[in-house]
This record gives sequence, structure tokens and C-alpha cells, in this order.
Amino acid sequence: MRKPLPARNAVMDLLASEDRAIHAQEVAERLGVGPESYQGLLRMLDDMVFDGVVIVRGGQKFKLDKKHARANTGRERREGFLKVNPRGFGFVASPTATGDDVYVSPEALGGAMQGDTVIVEIVARGSRGAEGQIVEVKSRGSVRVSGILRRRGKSAWVEPDDPRVRGPVVLTSEIDKAGPEGNSGQDGQVVVVQITRFPEGTGENPEGKLIAVLGAPGELSVETRKVLFVQGIEELHSAEAVAEAEAYGHEVPAEMLEGREDLTHVPLPTIDPEDARDHDDAVWVERTPEGGYELWVAIADVSSYVRPGTRIDDEARARGTSIYLPDRAIPMLPRALSSNLCSLLPDVVRLCLCVHAKLDAKGSIKESRLVRGYMKSAAKLTYGGVARALGMSDQPPRDPKAEAMVDGLRVANELSRILRGRRMKRGALDFDLPEAVVKLDAEGKPTSVSKRASDPGMKKAYQLIEELMIFANELVARWLLEHQLPGVYRVHLPPDPKKLDRLSAMCEMLGLELDVEETQTPKGLSELLKTFADHPLSGVLNNLLLRSMKQATYDVQNLGHFGLASEAYLHFTSPIRRYPDLVVHRIVHAALEHDKRTREKSLARVGNMEKLTEAATQSSLAERRAMEVEREIVDIYRCFYMIDHIGERFEGVVTAFVGTGAFVNLDEPFVDVLVRVEDMGADYQIEDDGLMATSSRSGDAIRLGDRMLVEIADCAILRRSVYAKRVRGEGERDDDRGRPSRKGRGGGNDRERRPGKAGARPQRGSFGSGGRPKGHAPPKGGHAPKGKAKGGKKSAKAGRKIGRKGGKRR
Repeated sequence: MRKPLPARNAVMDLLASEDRAIHAQEVAERLGVGPESYQGLLRMLDDMVFDGVVIVRGGQKFKLDKKHARANTGRERREGFLKVNPRGFGFVASPTATGDDVYVSPEALGGAMQGDTVIVEIVARGSRGAEGQIVEVKSRGSVRVSGILRRRGKSAWVEPDDPRVRGPVVLTSEIDKAGPEGNSGQDGQVVVVQITRFPEGTGENPEGKLIAVLGAPGELSVETRKVLFVQGIEELHSAEAVAEAEAYGHEVPAEMLEGREDLTHVPLPTIDPEDARDHDDAVWVERTPEGGYELWVAIADVSSYVRPGTRIDDEARARGTSIYLPDRAIPMLPRALSSNLCSLLPDVVRLCLCVHAKLDAKGSIKESRLVRGYMKSAAKLTYGGVARALGMSDQPPRDPKAEAMVDGLRVANELSRILRGRRMKRGALDFDLPEAVVKLDAEGKPTSVSKRASDPGMKKAYQLIEELMIFANELVARWLLEHQLPGVYRVHLPPDPKKLDRLSAMCEMLGLELDVEETQTPKGLSELLKTFADHPLSGVLNNLLLRSMKQATYDVQNLGHFGLASEAYLHFTSPIRRYPDLVVHRIVHAALEHDKRTREKSLARVGNMEKLTEAATQSSLAERRAMEVEREIVDIYRCFYMIDHIGERFEGVVTAFVGTGAFVNLDEPFVDVLVRVEDMGADYQIEDDGLMATSSRSGDAIRLGDRMLVEIADCAILRRSVYAKRVRGEGERDDDRGRPSRKGRGGGNDRERRPGKAGARPQRGSFGSGGRPKGHAPPKGGHAPKGKAKGGKKSAKAGRKIGRKGGKRR
């Protein structure tokens, strides 16, 4: 007797239970479908494919489409960001759910990869917290992967540099035909691939195509270019964008001045770092007869040149921000605009949007307005020249132009100090964070890595401009709200109380009081910072506090700025290097149109909430990407610099404990080194609170803030890490001598890959990636081919530094 076919739901449940694609014959066997009904089952599966419920793979293999997975388990599900450990397991961090991250075993990762946004289903709760399995990949974190190219016959694959990335990545097309610019790459070279097919199950590998061949592993230029390629950073603007920018010429035509206010009578100077290439803000302050202040903050009107729908705008939106590296800057806009027509150069007419305000002697606003105008910068000043002219510092050389404007600069500094005092009084946070300065020789190699000099006078000159920019940003934010206009705001939320646990434990250990509820107000957190200021471990305490803080983002809703203790804040003052500023300029520009119909039409075009939301989200992601790129490339320079110091000893402070050891911040050079647990001494282990490491043998403890003498052991270029060994003092016994290091703790020589034969070994340092198989055979499993496969300029100036204007991302 013929058995009836199973219901579609039964087939869906079976397919949903497997990460892999299942052959139709296996479906039949597991659902009890006999030979006489097999063709009917195939027709059912074909219908489900046609309906978009099931995906068909080669050889009659079927898999349930993720969006049709039946969520009938009743288990909790969370959306979050997947972080994969080099040993194979992962954690899902959810920005919205409460509680710890969800642990995911290697078998439960499915087709998810490092950095993906996923849906995780909680399957168990135990001593290590929630455990789950990935049930859906919402979006992929990265589509580009760098690594070492391996070629065997007609087969080719790439071993990823990042040990967290699933690999190898199989190259499925004819590599000799698919290589970029005719260069298909040699075995052992560094390449970048774009993933064309992501894995769908635990046992599958990704597939990709070659998009860049960078050269031999371990070379400085190769490593820095690799970061840019993987992150999708284009160093050069397209020919179309450059042509659009250059078409505006070098001067502002007379017709563009019509309808604008003439501000050329205001002696507005720009004040920037010595090496600044673009100048997008100028300020001037005068004392009023009543004893108050009249302030002008003029900002380059970039929005008049970068129009929606143009190639320049498309590329600016994709970049989101300018990027500043030790040897060069990658501007958001073509240089014809950023360094010329939109730069407020001295004695030439430039378009601007200006904040014009009158304040009383205490810094309260009496009246204010926003102006569409044109101006001529009176002078190009530097922080050093201003500091010297105002008597703040005798270090920088004298600047005759700053000396000539000293009376106006004194008034500007006076107002700036009043505004800063008001801001500090309301509870604004002031983290004085050190910034790395990498100096290079004529060949682009690092000659030093140090903290940016903290000359108090230079700092005061910087604060003069910083306060006036913050004032202008706040005023524009309030102006948009008062006029009920849309906008893109800079928002910063209070810290998560649960992330203050480690800081709270540290304070308790040191006898300091910490009221978690008080940290939810800017004033309370500001008072806490003051208690840290004079403490010997202030650096460690500030670091713990900073790690508990949330990252500032962009949003169309005004949610306030916690760090600045500001009820409304946005970015308006740097449209040359930040896309959100440009978006705000467009809205202000449209709102200032005189003709009502033109104003309404313009606002409808630039104030679309859906497009503004997209711009805010994309700008937040682009900013984070830029920060990661800048940080990673500085770490690369640090590694290359420290290669020549392997075997040397340095002193530093223990700043953090991680699962593999302790980070020590060296006094000089400005480098963090990792001292692994096995290199601390005999039988050390990290305590659960992350505040110390203790030896079960000697009872010795290493705490956060302790000073430590270390010896540089290795520089792992691919890990962007410098490893060191703890050096014991005289009389201290190290019972661990001669013992083999413990395996499986990540990092270090036991997991390092040396250069392939195609590349030169870095001098004395290791080309370390951490655990990616060496592999001289074609990859097995997944969709690997069987037998055959279809497949920077160096700095020209010694010691050159290129830095972000202002230095801080607020």
C-alpha cells in the first residue's frame, strides 16, 4: 500500500533541524517515504523551491530558506554581533538585550562568520551563562578577507590572516584569468579576496574571488595597504568625482555671492595644527560696549558644492569621514574642494555658513542667528603661534600674524574660558587621553612612537577653539529644534551600569566610593573623575571608566550628549571631513532660503527622514570603520618599530587583564605589550574579576596599576601585537624556568605562522597570525574544488606627522 506523502510542514521541520543541505534521498529515508512515492516527494520539493521556501543545491540537495525557518521552539532569541574566538567558538553581543553575551559552540555557529549580525536562539543556561545556536545571519560583517594565497596545480585558496575568520577561502574561478590587472598572484603572496559565497553550514568554507595582490608578507607597505583594502577604503577619488570638483574652478563666481551677507569686514582667522591641509572654520570675538562678547564662527559652505545626487556626494557619503594615518591623510572630499575652494584660505573670498551670537559677561546668549555669507580669512594661524602670542607657552616659535591679532585673540580666549567653565559646571566629562605620534624617516619607516607632547600652553590654545566649536554645534542643534526642523544629532548615552562592575570592584579594592546611580548623570560621573585625578592609579581608573562608556553615534532623534552634558548637540563645524556636518549644512542652507516655496521645496529634498536616518546610520558605521583603520595601522607601525627592540627591557604599567595575559603600557615608547600568563611566572592565573593575576605557588599577585619590568619577546605583525616577558627583580625566584609554555592560550610563537617562501621574513620579528593552518594541500570539505578549480606611497619627509584637526571625536 502506497504511504501518503509527508506534509510540507514536516519537510520544513526536517530541513530546519539541519545546518547543511540534505539530499532528497535522505529526506525520503528520514520521513519514511518509500520508492513508490519518491517522485512525488521530488515534485513537492520542486514546488517549495518555486515558492521560495526551500533552496536547492547541486545534486538534488535541499535547504530551508532562513527567512522561512519556523520559530516554534518557544526559546528566547536575540539579535546581535558575532565575535569568534580563534579556537572556534564565539559569543553574540546584543546591544539591546540585558545580560551577558551568549556563548556559541563551534558546532552551533552554522554558516555565521566573525563580525556577522545574527539571530541566536538560547538553548541552555549554565555556569558560564547563556548558550545558544545561530539560527539566522541577518547581515554579513565583511565581504573582504586578506590572507596568504596557496596554489597547487589548478587549485587555489586563501588562508585568512585573521584566525577568527573561517577558512580557507576557496577561489572558484580560473585564477589566472580572474586576477586583478592581469596579476593572478604567486603562492605565498599576500592577497585580498571578496567572498562570493558564504558558508551555510558548520562544515562549509566560504568561496571568493581575487581582487588584489599586495606582495610579500611582512612588509610594512603591504600590511598597511591590506587594512585599507579589507575595509573597503578607496585612497583615490574616482575620475568622475575629481572632474566634478575641478569643474568649479579656483574662485567663487560673483553669481554665487548673490543673496548672501558680506562678512569680509570681520577679521576672521583660521587656527589649526601646523600640518593642517584644510581649513574649514574661522573665529573672531569682540567685546561689546556692555562688557559682553560678540562672536562669529564661520564654517566653509561645503554644501554649495557637494550636491545630492552627484558623484562627489555619493563618494563622500560612502567614506563618511576623512582618515588620518601616520604617513598620509585620506580626505573625504577631492582635494580641489578640501584643500582649495572649500578651504578658508587667507585673503580670498569663500562661501560660509556663520554662527553669529551676542553673549553677556557670564557667557549667556542674548541673541543669535545663522547666516549664509561670504568671507575672507584674515590670517592662517597655528595653535603654536596663538599659544606663544597669548603667553601660554614659550616653546613654539613666534608668529608675527598672531602677534598682530593678539588683542582679539585675548578676548576670544576670555570667552572660551567662560564657556568652558559653564560646561564643566554642568558636568561635562574631560578625559585627557594620550594620543600616539608616529614619526617616520624618508623611507616611511617608523623612527619613534611617542605620546603627543602635552605642553599646557598648546593645550590651552587647542581648548580656545574647541570651546567655540562646541558652542556653535550646540547653538545649531537648539536652532533646529526651535524651528522644528529635521536634523542629524550627535548622541551619547549614559554608561550601562552593568559595565561598571569592574570599575566598582577596583574602587572598592582601593577604598574609593562609587555610587553607580550617580554615574548615570554627567554631574555625578564628572565628580567621580575629579576623585580619580589625584590618585596614583588615575590612569588605570580613567581607562576602566572609559571602557564602560558607550560610543557616541549619529541619530535623527535628539537624545542628548552625556559626555558633554549637553541637552542637544550635533556636528556642524567640520563639513570638509565629516559627512553628518554636510547633511546639517544642507538643512540649515534650505531653511535660510528667503522665498517660501523655494524653502519648502529645498527642505523636502534634504530633510527626508528616511534618507536622514540612513545617512546617520551609515555615518556611525563609517566613523567606527575609520577609527578601527587608524588604530590598526598605528599598531602596525608600533609592531615594526619594536622589532628592532626585541630583547630589550622597558618599564610600564599594567593597564588591563585579558584571557591570555596582561597588557602593559610602556613608559616610552608609547606601546602596549601583552605579557602572556605563562610569561608572568610560576602558575599564574587571571582572577575572575579581571583586576589581578595571582600565583597559586608563591601567592604573589599582579594588580592593575602595578609597575612591571618587561623584556620584548616577539612582534606578531598579523596580530598587530607586541609580546613581552615579565622580568623578575633581584632575589625573586622564578620557579617556571625551563618549563614548556602552555598551549592553546592564543598568541605567541606556538601559534605563529612564519613567512611563506614567496616573501622575506621580517627582521627578527614573526609574521604571526595565530593558528591558521599552513596547509600545502587543497582544502577539504565544504565546497572546495576536487582536483581542479575554475579557478602607498612612502612619505617623502622625515618625521612627518599628519593628525586629525582637534584630535577628539566628540
